[in-house]
Amino acid sequence: MKYIVVTGGVVSGLGKGVTISSMGRMLQGCGLRVTSIKIDPYLNVDAGTMSPFEHGETYVLNDGGETDLDLGNYERFLSISLTSDHNITTGKVYRKVIGKERRGDYLGKTVQVVPHITNEIQDWIEEVAYVPVDDQGNRHWDAVDENGVNAATPSSADEKDVRVADICLIEVGGTVGDIESSVFLEALRQFQFRVGPSNFCLTFVSLVPIMGEEQKTKPTQHGVRDLRSVGLSPTVIFCRCRQVLEESTKNKIASFCHVDGPSCVLSVHDVNNVYHVPLLLLEQKLHRILAEKLQLTSIPQLEGRLDLTMNGLEEKANMWNLCEGSVANEKVLAMLASGQEDLDTLGGISRSMIDWARMAFKLDGFKESVKIVIVGKYTGLQDSYLSVIKSLKHASMAVERKLDLIWVEAGHLENDFESDSGGEEEYNAAWEKMKSADGVVVPGGFGTRGFNGKVAAAKFCRENSVPYLGICLGFQAMVVEYSRNMLGWEDANSTEFDEETKNPVVIFMPEIDKENMGGTMRLGSRNTAFTHAKHDDGSPSIAQIMYKNASVVSERHRHRYEVNPERVDAIHDAGLKFVGRDETGTRMEIAELPRSKHPYYVGCQYHPEFKSRPLNPSPPFHGLLLAACGVIDEYASNSK
Repeated sequence: MKYIVVTGGVVSGLGKGVTISSMGRMLQGCGLRVTSIKIDPYLNVDAGTMSPFEHGETYVLNDGGETDLDLGNYERFLSISLTSDHNITTGKVYRKVIGKERRGDYLGKTVQVVPHITNEIQDWIEEVAYVPVDDQGNRHWDAVDENGVNAATPSSADEKDVRVADICLIEVGGTVGDIESSVFLEALRQFQFRVGPSNFCLTFVSLVPIMGEEQKTKPTQHGVRDLRSVGLSPTVIFCRCRQVLEESTKNKIASFCHVDGPSCVLSVHDVNNVYHVPLLLLEQKLHRILAEKLQLTSIPQLEGRLDLTMNGLEEKANMWNLCEGSVANEKVLAMLASGQEDLDTLGGISRSMIDWARMAFKLDGFKESVKIVIVGKYTGLQDSYLSVIKSLKHASMAVERKLDLIWVEAGHLENDFESDSGGEEEYNAAWEKMKSADGVVVPGGFGTRGFNGKVAAAKFCRENSVPYLGICLGFQAMVVEYSRNMLGWEDANSTEFDEETKNPVVIFMPEIDKENMGGTMRLGSRNTAFTHAKHDDGSPSIAQIMYKNASVVSERHRHRYEVNPERVDAIHDAGLKFVGRDETGTRMEIAELPRSKHPYYVGCQYHPEFKSRPLNPSPPFHGLLLAACGVIDEYASNSK
């Protein structure tokens, strides 16, 4: 196993998550299997109880782990499925060590930060690195030895061995010099000797600000000095800058920061979209630096048939080239231009990298836009809805439109906000935004604030045939709205907000512990079956069509409240169809109106945004964007 560690300095929020994800995507293009670990130095056990305003969204994994949003970046870029153990926090480590001490595992020894905490961190990294994360069970390329001969194939090797990653990417949260991250840096200092220099590569992400017209290197120098003071020296330095890093800047950083020349100082400058970053790293030959440091003999062997890059990335070139030693460029470029390339014809070039490059550059060229409103409770920090935003972007790429996101605070849509709070201006502005929308998303959330605004948004979209997607609480808002206005249950509500309502259409899940908040929800992947996929008029479920007519789908959940099973039949018979239910038939998962009544009015109790990928958008989001662009009927007809 090879380990690549990404640390950061100067300031937080430089994009370590995007950098490490892009590095992994590049390595996948080199035929290598990757996994990823995020280290968060905070004392919380996980991100489940953190405020969205402070920490951004809580990202949910298949196993129900509530984690940092960076794990979402890893999964989206790398198309892998991580576990809760891939997110290491100070709270988890100390809880594990204290648990061992209480059981007497240390045989009476004095338990200390060094060696017990640092050893636990190292053991955790090594153990998790070998957890398979790729559901495919096949390598991108057959493994090759130094002679270019197949060393292992899925048929000749143990399946578990084939699924284990070749490289483990590790991101250390925070910045070098923080007190809370010091124990992890000490553990990594020891770890480099445990695994050996040919299996360990440290990288550093820094900021190069521009003062006047000069690119300043002092912040990077100080950050690397802090890193070296704890016994770690970077092999590669990623420099975040508004502009392309100048050669003189690279030379100066290389000279003062103890790296092997300016080629190891990479410019990670601002680009049109983040999907250019893996190509940016390829352009600067990061894969060759890593191949030399980590003795990755497979990269030179495979380079001739996989390494896709651009000529003149800075000039936004519109043609693709392949690295030297590749197949004939003219033939490849002709097929790329026609969009009819075949993997065999291309001589084994990574089709995924070709698709990725096309996606990155195609995204820059979209002319038409689609306007989507997000009605949320935490709009003050857009990271609170990061996966929703990414899912909308993935879907907009699939329909070849620029995404125009408009934010509406849910509370501003409430009548009470206008009358009681004196917010007439904000109220009117919010409704003007709603009226301009091509489509509306109402995402999840907790607490009563803004819920009636979400209900109002659902009502507006239903009555005005505006494409609507409700997620979790947005799904429950659909049910409450329909019950109030179509069934005449005026006080219909969720017991989360009104325990005394006579029409509890959304109720608390009885098997959940109501006292403890952390880790007590219905979490992780659950199956949803399309049990009522045909509407009364004979039309098929649009949700099932978007899932390619699958009979059962698996999606991730994070909630405590459910549609009341005792009210399901009445609501269903009144026209809001619960087409998807759990395998017991008691938990409602997907609701929709038939397309004869509404172009796209869909809600889901689960969170489809957590499984969306750039080249494989989430089906509910894809459907919303198709409807917002007015092409959902054409898509549905072609999907039969």
